Amino acid sequence: MAHPLTRVAPERRKALFWVLFSLTILLMFSLSVLGKPLNTTPAPYGIVSFELAGQAQKSVQIIQSWDENTRILAGFNLGLDYLYMLAYSTTIALGCLWAAEMITRGGFPGSALGQPLAWGQWAAALFDMLENAFLLIILLNCTATPWSMLARGCALLKFALIFAGLVYSFLGLIARFTRR
Repeated sequence: MAHPLTRVAPERRKALFWVLFSLTILLMFSLSVLGKPLNTTPAPYGIVSFELAGQAQKSVQIIQSWDENTRILAGFNLGLDYLYMLAYSTTIALGCLWAAEMITRGGFPGSALGQPLAWGQWAAALFDMLENAFLLIILLNCTATPWSMLARGCALLKFALIFAGLVYSFLGLIARFTRR
């Protein structure tokens, strides 16, 4: 099944990519700056530590290391992340589609992976949405069973799909400057 972004004209796709790429970087920077107070001893990587806690006791320990204002900030961070999901997933999806074109032009195998990996980026955003919903349940109710384990599973799937899309996009960049 063709990815919906393939319907965007190639010249408009490039402009869309750069707008979304810029938004992705801006949001990544904003989330990083806003997330600094979330870094504590139980959560050395802030919200990412919370995402990957995986155990109820660890999640509760992380929440307890945050004061009330920091918990509000964590909730805001999770909310802003929904906009970030839209930006990063579509940016990387466009990168995967572009990489498939470059791989085809370069005469390399693997161009068929572009569309599934582009879809995979939107799947990553869906896993990210589920993960955030589970984290918000934990944050608001301070009850982590089974939400912590489910959030971790979604986070791991999200990270794997994003990583695959980024690697594939990078391979497209290499193919762009290399011909077989």
